[in-house]
Formats: sequence, structure tokens, C-alpha cells
Amino acid sequence: MRKFTLLIFICLVQFSFAQRKGYWQQKVDYKMEIDMKESSYQYDGKMKLKYTNNSGQSLNKVYFHLYFNAFQPGSMMDYRLRNISDPDKRMVTNIGTKENPKLISRITELKPDQIGYQKITSLKQNGTDVNYKVDGTILEVTLAKPIKSGKTAIFDMVWNAQVPEQIRRSGRNSKDGVEFSMAQWYPKMAEFDPEGWHLDEYVGREFFAPFGNFDVTININKDYVIGASGQLQNPNNVKGYVTNPTIKENNGKVSWNFKATNIHDFVFAADKNFVVDHGKSKHGVDIYLVYKNDKSGSSWKEAMPYALGFFDYNSEHFGEYPWKTYSIIEGGDGGMEYGTATLISGNRNLESLVGTIFHEAAHSWYQQLFGINETYNEWFDEGFTSYVEQMALLNVYEKLKVIPSNPNPDAYRGYIALALSGKEEPASLLADYYNTNYGYSLEAYYKGQVLAIQLGYIIGNENLEKTFLKFYDIWKFKHPSGNDFKRVAEEVSGINLKWYFNLFLNTTRKIDYAVDNVSNNTVTIANKSDFAMPIDVLVEYTDGTKELFYIPLREMRGEKPAENLVEYQGAKRTVLEDWFWTKPTYDFKVSKDIKEVSIDPTKRLADVNPENNVFTK
Repeated sequence: MRKFTLLIFICLVQFSFAQRKGYWQQKVDYKMEIDMKESSYQYDGKMKLKYTNNSGQSLNKVYFHLYFNAFQPGSMMDYRLRNISDPDKRMVTNIGTKENPKLISRITELKPDQIGYQKITSLKQNGTDVNYKVDGTILEVTLAKPIKSGKTAIFDMVWNAQVPEQIRRSGRNSKDGVEFSMAQWYPKMAEFDPEGWHLDEYVGREFFAPFGNFDVTININKDYVIGASGQLQNPNNVKGYVTNPTIKENNGKVSWNFKATNIHDFVFAADKNFVVDHGKSKHGVDIYLVYKNDKSGSSWKEAMPYALGFFDYNSEHFGEYPWKTYSIIEGGDGGMEYGTATLISGNRNLESLVGTIFHEAAHSWYQQLFGINETYNEWFDEGFTSYVEQMALLNVYEKLKVIPSNPNPDAYRGYIALALSGKEEPASLLADYYNTNYGYSLEAYYKGQVLAIQLGYIIGNENLEKTFLKFYDIWKFKHPSGNDFKRVAEEVSGINLKWYFNLFLNTTRKIDYAVDNVSNNTVTIANKSDFAMPIDVLVEYTDGTKELFYIPLREMRGEKPAENLVEYQGAKRTVLEDWFWTKPTYDFKVSKDIKEVSIDPTKRLADVNPENNVFTK
């Protein structure tokens, strides 16, 4: 009976976590067939979309994203490139000199046969024609009949599209010479959630979409090899995946069929010179490397063991990878994550390639498995992904036996440089609205990563590891917010974290502590900033012994447990009375003669002025 009662309690706790009040999510299932017109870089598409409304309200309209429309002169993306002070260098042309650059948008220069577009020619809801209009990259559909809560509608769509010159993420003829990098290539159902419809114009940042299943058939010239999301259903009838396949042609074309379940994006790339390498991780994930068989291929040939090791490491430390396949495909312009696949540019050395693979594959957790809204939780998406990437690099690529307490000091240096630059904006800002790309990049990739590492400083690294795994159990295949991660961390650690997440994300306040005074056997610590934190103070005595003084913050309503870290080994730990943010200084006494006092010996506190953190007698 006691075991049964305990089981019921655990289930109730899990239920209370997973079923945040008011939480629901929509579902989409795509069945698409496209016919590629390779010579003109166009294609014809047909879609049957099953849309399930779980919102609790009737819908009179739905919306789709038409991302290719951004690659047209006069688009919002074009004007953003013309007016931001530091445009993405991949997306502009310098018609001036190196000393006196004059940058113009590459989109502005596109000719009619180079632009991207997606033109709808027919759209029906449950067999009935519907009215629709296109506004930039958004397709607004007025429904023939409202979709009631709990009901499903079937949309039949026919469209034609032109693949743009490769400028950002998707397109044709990338710098690597990949002919088709097909990302955001299909009319994509917009996300509708408790915040409403997410109708962000495509101006250069990233995406948000409902989970669903994909069944995609691609008809293309027989000479092409394709890498894509999901599982290839007919490997014996196409090039590249098996030895001596039986190619099934129809007027010189071959049909490739891929299926994927429970993802929110589908990507593919196609080229005549692609080769395919295959490996299987210890956890049973089929990994495919799809790349051009040219001079850049040598690094790709060496990358497979690291890719396999990455998925095994991540499955053990951040939750089991839930899909059967992952494809790492040469294409695009750098690296970009999609459902069970990534596009990564080639012409890299092994270290660069592995680092990019680790980052984009880490997005399989923080963005693909947890459907994070990248349009304004960029710190949660890119920052946490960067943390996962770094941990894998240290463990899998560098194979370190002892992992540093702060696994990425470079992220701290980057964040502190931003914080002191005058260009920092709150990390909760909508991703498209940053005044500079510099500010966005350091905010998303570095400050978000610092938030995770510093969270370990607050609640303890062991609790941080437990939080990642607990979060996986609760939120996989859902759309969590940053607050949902905070709540899991609070439950795991027993520490209140409202102050930390609010100040670090919603403001540009900075942390600055100092050893203010050491007099006789009294140490005075000063908070010289407007951001209060718990403090670790390591005191080394003249007799060679050490003592770690831990000062909790009152707002935490709890304490970090003792940590077994290299910097603390041999030190006695003393927990002091909590400090509160309204008091600028804190005194504590020691029992021996002091040799040195240092704040934050593990260097996990994001202190913008660490020079005043150490006192040496």
C-alpha cells in the first residue's frame, strides 16, 4: 500500500509539471509531393495538410509562412539588410573598398529569375475553396468553415516555387557548390498557442512551428543524391544509400520518399556529387553524413566517430535522442538545425566541422525536441544549445578526464565584453528587434550559455545535471518556455530562482562583487552592482589550510549543497547566514590568520570586474 501511495504521488507530481494550467498544443501532419524543375530552379508542389485544433476555441482563420518570399527586392529582409548598422556579411556585397566599405543587400541585386517565391495556385479546406491573401512572407487564410476545438481540418494546397540564389540558409548554388539547399521550402503552418498566432515576418532570424508528421516525396532527376529529414523509405531504388541499388526511373526522374514523426521542420539538400556515409551509435541512432565528394570531403570522412560519440554522450546526459535517424548534410551557409537533420557548409578543417556538427545536433534537444520559440527565447535556444555543444566538445572531442568547473570561460568573456560595450539589450527582447547583430549574437549564444553555467553555480552542478534530465522527462515534444525550465530547476534544487531569471534576462544589470576589506580576522564583501547573487568565498590561511564560506542569498529561500569540485578540495565548508540585496556589504569572521581571500574560485560568477575579487596579504 505504501508503494502504491508513493506511485500515485509521483504520478501527480509529474502531472502537475507536464500539464501547466492552460497548456495545449496544435498538431499538423504533412503529406507532400514535389516535382523539381532542375534547370530553372523551380518546382511544383502538392500538399495535403491535416490540422488538429486543440486550443479550446474555434478558429476562423489560419496562417502559413511563405519564407522564400523574403528573397525579393523590397522585402522586409531586404530593407533590414539596408538599414542595420552591422548586416550579416554573408548577405551583403561590398561595392566599396576594405578601408571604406559600402555594403549593399544581395537581395536588392536579385533578378527575376534569381529571386525566391512561393505562389499558391489552389487551396481548399475539406474540399471547399477558401479565400486567402499573401502579405510578404505570411499567407492569411479565411476558412470556409470554422475549425472547432478538438476538430480536424484537411487542407489541400497546390503551389509553385522558385528557389532563390543562396543568400541565407536556403537556396541554390551555395559557396560549396551544392545545387539545392532546401530549407523553409514549403508553405509552413504557423504556430498558434496560448499567446495567439505567431506571425513573424522573415527578416533573418529563426522559426517557430507546431509538431507533426511528415511524408514527403521528391521527384528529381535520376543523377541527384538527396539528404533529408526523417527516414528514407526506398533506399534500394535511389542512388547513394545502398550498394548496387535498383534505380526506378520515370522519364529520367526518380522518386525519393522520406517520412518523419513528431518534428516541426523538414529539410533536404540535393546534388549530383553527394556521397553518403552511414554509422550507428551505441544508442541505436542511424547517422548519415551527406557531402560533396571533392577536396572538402576529407574532414567529413573523419567526422563520423565524433558524430556517433556526440549522440551517445547527449543521450546519457540530456535525455535519450528519440528519433531513429539524424542526417548531417553539406549545404546552406554555416550551420542550421532542422528536424532530425542539419545543413552545414563544407570547406572546413576537422575541428571546425566537428564543432559545427555538435552545435547543430545539440539543437535536436534545445529547439527540435523542445519546440522552443526562437523568435524571442533565443537565449534558451542558442544559449542552452551552446552549453550542450561545449560539454560534448570537452567530453567527446577533447576527451578530458577532468571537466573544468566553468566549462566555457570564453562565453563569459564574450558576455562581459557585451555588457561593457553599451550595446547590450535585454535577452528577453524579440530576436528580430536587436539594434545590432553583434548584440543579438552575444546575447543569444554567450549570455544564454552563461545563464546555464551560472545556474550551476547557484543550485550546484549536480542539481543542474538533474534539472536537464528532469526537464527532458517533462517537456519533450512540447513547447516549453524559459519559465518552465526555471520551475523544474526550482523543484529539483528547492531554491527560488525568480530573481535570477528576471534580472538576468529582462534587464541589462551587471554583477560586480569585491573583497572590500580584510581587517584582523574580519572579511568584508561588497556588492558594487545592482544585481545580488549568492557568494562563494575561499579563504586560505597562513598555515596552508583552506575554508570555503558560502553566503546564500535570502531570495533563494534555500541553499546550494556542497560541491565536490577541484577548486574546493581540501577546504572545510562553512555555510553563513543569508545576505539580502538591500544590504550593500557583508561581514564575516574567520578563526585564523589570512593569507588570501578570493570570491568565486570556480569562475562561474559572471562578475564584470573580477579584478577586485581577490585579496592577498
